[in-house]
Amino acid sequence: MELRQLRYFVRVVELGSFSRAAADLSLVPSALSQQISRLESELATRLLQRGAQGVAPTEAGLAFFQQAQLALRHSEQAARAAQQARLTGTVSVGLAPTTAAVLGLPLMRAMRERYPDVRLHMVESLSGHLSAMLNSRALDLAVLFDTDRAQRWSVMPLMTERLYLIQSPNALARPASARIAMTALKGVPLILPTGPHGLRSTLDAAFDRAKVRPQLVAEIDSLAMLMDAVDHGLGATVQPWAAVGRFPDAATRFALSEISDAGARRANALCSLSDDELSPAALAARVVLADCLRALVTEGRWRGARLVAAAG
Repeated sequence: MELRQLRYFVRVVELGSFSRAAADLSLVPSALSQQISRLESELATRLLQRGAQGVAPTEAGLAFFQQAQLALRHSEQAARAAQQARLTGTVSVGLAPTTAAVLGLPLMRAMRERYPDVRLHMVESLSGHLSAMLNSRALDLAVLFDTDRAQRWSVMPLMTERLYLIQSPNALARPASARIAMTALKGVPLILPTGPHGLRSTLDAAFDRAKVRPQLVAEIDSLAMLMDAVDHGLGATVQPWAAVGRFPDAATRFALSEISDAGARRANALCSLSDDELSPAALAARVVLADCLRALVTEGRWRGARLVAAAG
């Protein structure tokens, strides 16, 4: 006996007609009649009396009708209870500073809206540190740029970001161009993060392909400090647009030139512990994070970002 058979039977009794009930249930009358016949066969009793004026429940059918209504009501209550049950728990999420500047607040808002009883533990750190934390299971999930050490992780490619030469307008020797090649960065004083982190390895590879040795004036592993140095004209940097995401006046405060080289892109992937290691709350947060990122990109709120096929 199936719930749908109970639902069909109740509707036939309520409307007193197979044809009206079939139309209401978006079924053909013959299919509805067949389902009721199967139900009667399973119960080994006649439930409906068919006649020229329609159908009416037999004595057995009337008793069954009352219990069927009760069963359907209980099933609806059970479904509502399951849907309204609030997910609980704590989820640890790691974001690099550039990613956090754009994604952090929308993610927190979306989680509060969808799962108000799930507590987020947000960690902002450089990608190399986040990788180590994920490996040590201090994080449930993180957005990372280097997934070479991802053998034990679940990895979902999300997007690629264009890179930009970012300078202070006050320190420009000449007006910034909209696009610039890696070869044109020869001799430009640069401030970059150090080697163990995802962006620097991407940049080093791009410089190698362009056969350019960068002129480093400082290496800074703090996005806030690095951007302060650029803001005060101590050098330029190469970063995704998200590096200026926390500056409401970024359009006038910094001069951005898109790096035109095809390989000058930063790949982003959502990495997590394996599915069987994640709690229901962490599994839900992973979906919310991916949804938030897709929305930011498709709505044009993440400049220079492009979703990869696997992410949407």
